[in-house]
Amino acid sequence: MQQKSSAIAAALVAAASLATPAAAATIATATTPLNIRSGPGPQYSVVGAIPDRGQATIIGCIQGSLWCQVSYRGRHGWAYAQYLTARLAGRSLILAEGLNDVPAVTYRAPVETVGTAVPAPTVTGTLVAPAAPGQPLVITPPAPVGTYVASHPVTPVYLNGEVVTGVGLPEDVALAPVPGYEYRYAYVNNVPVLVEPQTRRVEYIYR
Repeated sequence: MQQKSSAIAAALVAAASLATPAAAATIATATTPLNIRSGPGPQYSVVGAIPDRGQATIIGCIQGSLWCQVSYRGRHGWAYAQYLTARLAGRSLILAEGLNDVPAVTYRAPVETVGTAVPAPTVTGTLVAPAAPGQPLVITPPAPVGTYVASHPVTPVYLNGEVVTGVGLPEDVALAPVPGYEYRYAYVNNVPVLVEPQTRRVEYIYR
C-alpha cells in the first residue's frame, strides 16, 4: 500500500512539473504599420507587416542591433525595434530601449542552393526619425499616382532603419516627380513611398 501511495505521489509531482508554464514570451505592440523582413536589415525583402497596434511575439534581438526576430500570425521574420513597445523589467517602453531584457539571437542566412549569391545592396545613409508624435499623416493618393509609381520604378536607395510614415529622407536621396501631380516619390529600402518635397517626410507607403 505504501508503494502504491509513493507511486501516486510521484505521478502527481511529475504532472505538476509538466503543467508549470514556461517563461512568458515577450509581446510587443507596433506603434505604426511595420514591415516584417526576411532578414535583419533594410536590404532584405519584405515578407509581411504588423499593423498599427498589432501585437507580435519577440523571439529575440541581435546584440548591438535594433533588429529583432518576430512572429506575427504565423509569419516569421525581422522587425525594427524602434517602432515596437513592450513591457520589460516591469516598465512599458520602446523595445529599442530594453534590448538587454530580451533573448539574444543570431541571424543565419539561408544556404544558397542555386547559382552564385547576389551581393547585398549597399546601405548609404540613415533615415531621419519621425517628428514628435502629433496628428498622424493621413493622405489618400489618387489611384493613377500609385499606378505611375508602380510602373515607373526608380533605383532604390537603402538606408539604416525602417520605412514608416513620417520618417525623413536625407537630402542626397533624389525624389522623382509624378506628372500632373504635386507628389514626389522614391523607392526606399525597395519600398515605394510618396514624399512631401519640402520636409522630405514620407507621407504614404505602397505595400
